Amino acid sequence: MNQPKINPGLLRLFVVFPNLLAWCLMIGIIFFVITNFEELKAAEALSFWIILLAIFLPITMYTSYSIIKRIKSGAL
Repeated sequence: MNQPKINPGLLRLFVVFPNLLAWCLMIGIIFFVITNFEELKAAEALSFWIILLAIFLPITMYTSYSIIKRIKSGAL
């Protein structure tokens, strides 16, 4: 079966755009935690947001690294 080929520019867009959205979300969460630090601490919700950032930051960084690596190697 012959599968249709996707334009490399379009494929790159499909991979990079969600990663940019992930970075925007991470920056938004960091901004939210910084601006609401005292309120989150008083509501005992600060640990949830810190854990969320601790999980989300390495995932976003690794995904960006792998995308850059694939673009440089010509696979994407």
